[in-house]
Amino acid sequence: MQTENLSKPRGLSSAEVAMAAELVNYQDGSIVSREIVKKPMGNVTMFAFDEGQGLSEHTSPFDALVHVLDGEAEISIAGKPHRLQSGEMILMPAQQPHALKALKRFKMILTMIRS
Repeated sequence: MQTENLSKPRGLSSAEVAMAAELVNYQDGSIVSREIVKKPMGNVTMFAFDEGQGLSEHTSPFDALVHVLDGEAEISIAGKPHRLQSGEMILMPAQQPHALKALKRFKMILTMIRS
């Protein structure tokens, strides 16, 4: 997984208006991530997946909310596939195996809740 250009600020400044889909850019054959908020109670990370890229099945100790900003993805939770498009979201429950795959290039916001 690659990280965005280091010349950009890592997070989002307080009271700053931003276009969410512009906070992370696509890169051919890659998954790009950019951490926007990191707090003890949770974090928010932007991702851009090139078509065909994905994350293999894994579990997390925390709930995670995925909000698709652009494109199309298949997100499997506990073996059940869900097809999401721009504007849709899904909650991936803690301790349940999940995987993601870009059916088309897609961008998402991942909000991890740690409590």
